Amino acid sequence: MLSIEKIELIENEIHEEKKTVDFDTKEFTIEHLVHKYVDGIDKDENDIYVPEYQREFVWDDIRQSILIESIVLGLPIPVIFLAEDSEGRLEIVDGSQRIRTIVAFIEDKLTLKGLGKLKHMNDVKFSFLPKARQRKIVNTSIRTIVLSETATEQVKNDLFERINKGSDLLRNMEKRKGIYSGGFTDFIYSYTANNKELLNKIAPLSKTVTKRQEHEELVLRFFALVDAFPEYKNYSSGIITMLDEYMANKNKNFTSQELNSKKNQLDRVLNFVNDNFINGFCKKPNQGVSRMFFEALSVGVAKALHEKEELTPLKKVNPSLWLRNDEFKTLISGKYRSHSPDKIKQRINFVKNKVLGL
Repeated sequence: MLSIEKIELIENEIHEEKKTVDFDTKEFTIEHLVHKYVDGIDKDENDIYVPEYQREFVWDDIRQSILIESIVLGLPIPVIFLAEDSEGRLEIVDGSQRIRTIVAFIEDKLTLKGLGKLKHMNDVKFSFLPKARQRKIVNTSIRTIVLSETATEQVKNDLFERINKGSDLLRNMEKRKGIYSGGFTDFIYSYTANNKELLNKIAPLSKTVTKRQEHEELVLRFFALVDAFPEYKNYSSGIITMLDEYMANKNKNFTSQELNSKKNQLDRVLNFVNDNFINGFCKKPNQGVSRMFFEALSVGVAKALHEKEELTPLKKVNPSLWLRNDEFKTLISGKYRSHSPDKIKQRINFVKNKVLGL
């Protein structure tokens, strides 16, 4: 039996915590949702936007197609969580893959495949459908929950972590560590542990992923993309699958000689970035590192160092200024198919050429 004092403490705690979670439920039509996401996206001024820590698009075509099939059939899909910021824009807390899939389909960038129920819709794009069916799709309502501006960053991060508990987005490296054991995996974890101070300085993590082995994920991506450069054809099957395969294969025949070679290679890149880039691998100060920006900078620098071993110091340049280049900004925006072979190669070459001064 709880004491009166204990009951009062519980109730007060519940009351205080609930005050931080002020939200509203809205029904957006697909047409309205797409408009709010697309309009102004090139200048990062769209009303509904993807935050940095979710910029990577990881769904394959089949998973995207199944979502569209569910919408067409009128089946319930998970609620989309948004959070209002101080400027009135809506940050996607949960649902970025779903929103971008819907946008891709409406913009004719997605061809449906692998459908089990609506088999005749396989190999179909949105524009192939009759106008009546197009209208029915764009007029479909998607339920959203919008956290008010008063919701703190801690509330948003906590909500995201609770929703994604066990999801692939935040647990890939944790799963790999258990599945793909061996010398290469041990090397990645020992390297990040030994270089924790430097990594925290030049590749700080957002609170959402600080305990999700994100630095190990970034190190794995660096080596996978460096080793595959410039042939990224196999990455069309998805970055997650390719990272799994790369890690599994490396563990089979990882030698001490390769360990030393890879350690020296990454050491040079991290030291170069620390010495020359104002914000390290980040776009802005006090901002968590973006996976795609890290990939572009780290591999681009590695390839520049490979081509010209004695690089002239850059005297503290600011790579975020490179985002003024519309092409490069688009390549790392994560709008859709963020790891298509062409996009990977183009953003790495852009950085390499900038570092080489070409």
